[in-house]
Amino acid sequence: MSRIEKIKEILDELSLDAFYITHIPNIRYITGFSGSSAIVIVTKGKNYFITDFRYKEQSAKQVKGFDISVNYLALEEIKKIFSSEGFKSVGFESTRLTVHQLENLQKNFPGVKFTAVAERIEKLTMVKTPDEIEKLKKAAEITDKTFSKLLEIIKPGMSEKDVSAEISYWHKKFGAEKDSSDPIVASGWRGCLPHGVATDKIIERGEMVTLDFGCVYEGFCSDLTRTIAVGEPSDEMKKIYNIVYDSQLEAIKNAKTGITTKELDSTARDFINKKGYGEKFGHGLGHGLGIEVHEMPSVSQRTDVKLPEGVIVTIEPGIYIENLGGVRIEDDVLIKNGGCVVLNSSSKELIII
Repeated sequence: MSRIEKIKEILDELSLDAFYITHIPNIRYITGFSGSSAIVIVTKGKNYFITDFRYKEQSAKQVKGFDISVNYLALEEIKKIFSSEGFKSVGFESTRLTVHQLENLQKNFPGVKFTAVAERIEKLTMVKTPDEIEKLKKAAEITDKTFSKLLEIIKPGMSEKDVSAEISYWHKKFGAEKDSSDPIVASGWRGCLPHGVATDKIIERGEMVTLDFGCVYEGFCSDLTRTIAVGEPSDEMKKIYNIVYDSQLEAIKNAKTGITTKELDSTARDFINKKGYGEKFGHGLGHGLGIEVHEMPSVSQRTDVKLPEGVIVTIEPGIYIENLGGVRIEDDVLIKNGGCVVLNSSSKELIII
């Protein structure tokens, strides 16, 4: 069944005339469009794609099976479609559309009932097709190659921003569209910041450096974290590294179809708890990965979803010590019956450069 047919099934299930879609990653999933501005309206009969002049040629090449409208004033096109179709009930992405945008729709179309549809497209994207898995593998390969380059480049005296720039450069050099998120480069004490985006801080000898980065390849994301040492680290940081390393291996050993997100999170969390660092692991074990770098399902204590075959999640435990530093290790993992496949090939042994 095609992606658009799956969307039409949602229309039948919820008795909707149309689905109004604005979230760009979802639009890319449905249409293949890689631009940054579009609206999609799916009906039981026709499919509409609205963009502006910047994407006239691009949408003509990428979007098939849709009536394409190119108009800077998107509302004019939306009014034409609503009028010609005579919509009475329209679904919208309730976790994506702002209150202001919804109020504008309701004001312009007072005779239409707008129905909140939460994360239904996101649930469709969760299980990957063989073609999508190959693209995710390629994204992971590019990021692995970039990590290998960083090991040749990083040295004391470089700033975190210097390293971040190298990440973006090598991703593109190796064939990626772009970074999947702003690279995290957190050295020394800044390693205690789980999302320590690169700063002007200089990397000094003896510091650990957490590198969390990924790329986009043909619309699909990778997400890798490695923590390395620039010069000999302290014994305490080595101890923390080994605990995180072993906890990640424990989670990977247990990752398989049917395990719940909460159970998988617990495999690493319980290990870290037993070592006395439970309070220093404050985030979830991982997240889904696909067209978006963070997508369903969340792998944490807050969710209890059984993992289906074909979902790709990250496994990324970490320990963060204030005023000292931190360690996180992350891989992209394909869930299968009886186990999992780690998509990354980068070494996880402590690397000292």
